[in-house]
Amino acid sequence: MTNATRTASGRRRNEEARLAILTAAYELTAEAGYPDLTVEGIAARAGAGKQTVYRWWPTKADILLEALALKADLKVSTADQGSFRAELDTFLRDSATLLAFPGVVPVLRSLMAEAQRDADFRRRFQDGFLTRRRAALETIVDRAAARGDKPPHLTPDLAADVVFGLVWYRVLATERLLEDEDVTAIRRLLTDRSGKE
Repeated sequence: MTNATRTASGRRRNEEARLAILTAAYELTAEAGYPDLTVEGIAARAGAGKQTVYRWWPTKADILLEALALKADLKVSTADQGSFRAELDTFLRDSATLLAFPGVVPVLRSLMAEAQRDADFRRRFQDGFLTRRRAALETIVDRAAARGDKPPHLTPDLAADVVFGLVWYRVLATERLLEDEDVTAIRRLLTDRSGKE
């Protein structure tokens, strides 16, 4: 988003204030946990007015959602590197690094829990984060198909299901993150062109 980003009311967001609010929401969640996160606390940490926060985001979960989506967009590369193997490896390693960043896993868990409680937020979470992350990986698979180095059996949906299925299982059901051997195994699985059953 840019300084020209407009809210539903048509007002322009101040980019500096927006980033301060996103940072404050993320830091407070990492420090105290989602249940203790409040819009008042976010506003105070960011040096912003509470009404400004409410004008730009409907809930505290939406603030966290935007903060995490921005972090993922900035940290996980989908750049063209000339080969599916290289691009997938970078995407997986960047994702592993992001998951290991302090506070990311608790924020992910909090957002997923909120999505189970609130159907309206669930739709925003799907559109604003889950679908965006899948689309990022699907871009890499589509580029590989156009270049001719995608395994014939692999679809963008399957690649996303394999990668994010493992990520979300680890985040929600274990204390394990993505490790180097996981990245290597997934990359080999998804780039194998042997076609053997």
